[in-house]
Amino acid sequence: MIRFTLFAVLMLAARGGVDEGLVADFEIFAKAGRWLLEQAPRTPQRRYRSKITVFDVAARSGAAVYQADEVIEAPNWSRDGRFLLVNTSGNLYRLPMNGGGERKLEKIDLGEGGYRCNNDHDFSRDGKLLVFSAASPSSRQSQVYLAQADGSGVKLMTPAAPSYFHGWSPDGKWLAFVGQRDSKFELYRVAAAGGAEQRLTSKGGYDDGPDYSPDGKWIYFNSNRSGGWDIWRIPADGAGLNDAKAEQVTSDELEDWFPHISPDGKRMVFFSFPKGTTGHNEKMEGVALRMMPAPGKTVKPARIEVLTKFFGGQGTINVNSWAPDSKRFAYVVYEPLP
Repeated sequence: MIRFTLFAVLMLAARGGVDEGLVADFEIFAKAGRWLLEQAPRTPQRRYRSKITVFDVAARSGAAVYQADEVIEAPNWSRDGRFLLVNTSGNLYRLPMNGGGERKLEKIDLGEGGYRCNNDHDFSRDGKLLVFSAASPSSRQSQVYLAQADGSGVKLMTPAAPSYFHGWSPDGKWLAFVGQRDSKFELYRVAAAGGAEQRLTSKGGYDDGPDYSPDGKWIYFNSNRSGGWDIWRIPADGAGLNDAKAEQVTSDELEDWFPHISPDGKRMVFFSFPKGTTGHNEKMEGVALRMMPAPGKTVKPARIEVLTKFFGGQGTINVNSWAPDSKRFAYVVYEPLP
């Protein structure tokens, strides 16, 4: 309002319709207003301690393997099981899991692109390539990039933005991602060799978190197309006309996100927010990691087990975090700091 009023006064003055003294008074008023805005107290950003945790499925227990007083997100296991891939402060890091001594984060050099990585990243099934999602000087919104496993040779895969990577096909030929196009978040894929994006869903209100089954036949994802957030699946080549091939997997009152099938194809782990949670961007008490038998050829009712409840949210688990042996998976527990 201040800028508009001052602009109007200056325009009138230029036409000889306002006294120059009034113009000076308005300029002083505008400067004072800007000063007051600058002095206004700002809400401090909430700080968290991050505890990277490994859950042992047989023992039904989790143990922290690394912690730091900063937000660390979305661990992915390397294909040889030697380290976890995580992100913090816009960068990607390895966290060694073998050997003794104190664990330390090792930064991955992505070159001079100025990438600000978010929590959607993972290695290809053969461990040779790395996909990550990031903003950059050329796009303030997230795009998907492909690189060598050591971070070299980065190339853009999704010119359209925002786009968020979520899963490699088992044969390494496709990257599944969620993209916002025409004000809707839907599922897409793009060939790892490059090319145009291919739309996989079209009917959901908001689809997210696509991840392939180990046999490559299905893509599991979360969607609010049923009213609340539930787990769904579609054939790997798409949901078909009007998403007729989409199948609902979960349907209880919790809000389910980010389904991941274990490498041996036996179990599905997913992340659940309390009933009524509308998105996944917040951190809160009472989130849960749940597990059920992986659906077979047809989806049938199955017992869902609550593995653990804790304080978590955005960054706890995103892209697949199962260990190669299917005996463990990684996630992040958060602790608010004073």
